[in-house]
Amino acid sequence: MARLCSQAIIFSLFAFISAGAGSLAYAATVKAGNVAPDFTLNSMSGKNLRLKDMRGEVVMVNFWATWCGPCRQEMPLLDGLYKRYRKSGFTLLGVNIDNDRANAVRMAKKLKVSFPVLFDTDKQASELYSVSAMPYTVLIDRDGRVRHVHRGFRPGVEKKYDKQVKQLLGI
Repeated sequence: MARLCSQAIIFSLFAFISAGAGSLAYAATVKAGNVAPDFTLNSMSGKNLRLKDMRGEVVMVNFWATWCGPCRQEMPLLDGLYKRYRKSGFTLLGVNIDNDRANAVRMAKKLKVSFPVLFDTDKQASELYSVSAMPYTVLIDRDGRVRHVHRGFRPGVEKKYDKQVKQLLGI
């Protein structure tokens, strides 16, 4: 019985390590040139949005939190970028990682953002993208490939975003 129990523990440990290593390996692929990991999240409008359904558009995925000062500073700048290029095939998804959706809704309304706000309360999308800083921004081309990854926010980065979006849109 003890041997069977030991084998079960070893098997369980192996399965746990294998599963963890698999997701870590997948998460580590979020770098320029690799296919962006797909996710489906509920949006502030109540609809579920799936990243893969946006193929053909240039997509910026911005992970943010209400407790993140730089996120609050960056969001109006991102909204300007969204308004400027959405008719050219640009989509911006603001992925909130807070546990409480109500906080995210209040902040998005207060900042008057017009881009879709998604909720990652279970942190599955954040884990897929190995989010390591706030804000964390990924720019994805029309073919669904990651082209740029930005960690954090510094004033002036919006100029870099603008240049990268225009390049990917071909304008």
